[in-house]
Amino acid sequence: MTESVNPDLSQPRITVLPVQPGRPPFRIVEIDGEVVGGATSMTDVLLAAAAAGITVHDLDDPAVVRWVGGGKLTWRRH
Repeated sequence: MTESVNPDLSQPRITVLPVQPGRPPFRIVEIDGEVVGGATSMTDVLLAAAAAGITVHDLDDPAVVRWVGGGKLTWRRH
């Protein structure tokens, strides 16, 4: 069953996209489907969440944060 078919499966409010080239490398952060900025660390993700009124207790919880192209420890391109 796909997510679009099952309304009980919800997307997390926070999505962190793959590492982008830059000095330093960064990841784009989306909250509720809107780009809110770039992050160069887990702290930046937490700050973006807090600015949106979201308290994150566990960055590894897939119901809270969706990590695309690597997890919370991936901040450089391989």
